[in-house]
Amino acid sequence: MVQGYCVKCKASVEIADGKETTTKNGRKMMKGKCPSCGTTVCKFLPNK
Repeated sequence: MVQGYCVKCKASVEIADGKETTTKNGRKMMKGKCPSCGTTVCKFLPNK
């Protein structure tokens, strides 16, 4: 799984229910929920 930073928990967490999406400018990112508090967590992925 991919880890992201939860701003509410102030910790690096595993992204639960992560889905790969694309931003408006074409960057790939993983978007999901924090398993502890349920806040949305995002992580930009490298372009391959």
